[in-house]
Amino acid sequence: MRPRALNFLFASGLAGLSLAGCSSTPEPVVGVAASQPVSALGQDGFSVARPKTYLLRPTDKISVNVFREPDFSMELVQVGVEGNVSLPLLGSIPAAGMTAQQFETDVARRLAAAGLKSPMVAVNVAEYASHLVTVEGAVTTPGVYPFEPGARLSSAIAMAEGTERVAKRSQVAVFRTRGDQIYVAKFDYGAVSQGTMLDPVLEPNDRVVVGTDGLSVFWQDALKAIPALGVFATVAVNNN
Repeated sequence: MRPRALNFLFASGLAGLSLAGCSSTPEPVVGVAASQPVSALGQDGFSVARPKTYLLRPTDKISVNVFREPDFSMELVQVGVEGNVSLPLLGSIPAAGMTAQQFETDVARRLAAAGLKSPMVAVNVAEYASHLVTVEGAVTTPGVYPFEPGARLSSAIAMAEGTERVAKRSQVAVFRTRGDQIYVAKFDYGAVSQGTMLDPVLEPNDRVVVGTDGLSVFWQDALKAIPALGVFATVAVNNN
């Protein structure tokens, strides 16, 4: 094989690698974005609606302030894995499953029952520590990321710094735990970006896996192998 022909093959391969890796953002569809789940893709139970109230969850961190009673206040306390919070005078009391307002009402009632006169309590969520999403597969920076309630699938991928060149954007799987079962739904990230498929709100402990385009992987491997191919080609040319 002549060197010029060999160079042409390498150039063609590199061009193919570039084309395989290029992906353009889909043209957005102007108007109301899709909001209905696709049952055939396992999307039932996924929603675009952000929760209107927040219920405390295990590992969340809250502040509990009792007006003019610093000894009974806590600047930062974590909801335990069993769903309880330990507070001065009250000991361990349930917190998970309540809104912050419901919990402060319950704390005030308990303090009054313990002898504190007309207690005024304020409870705020300091850290949504229960809200973690795992993002893996063909993304730039896989990892486990904290997120604010109401964040969407697109937010998870953005936190992982977007999809890689080898990503197969039409194959994004979201694993979600419901009771004792793990369910998986499939999303087309291109359609999500276009607005033609719902961009679901994340739930704590969701796992997002972005698929890989096998053709792009082939070209990546070919690029890595080019130096070795070049050596063998040189030997072949010298032997002709």
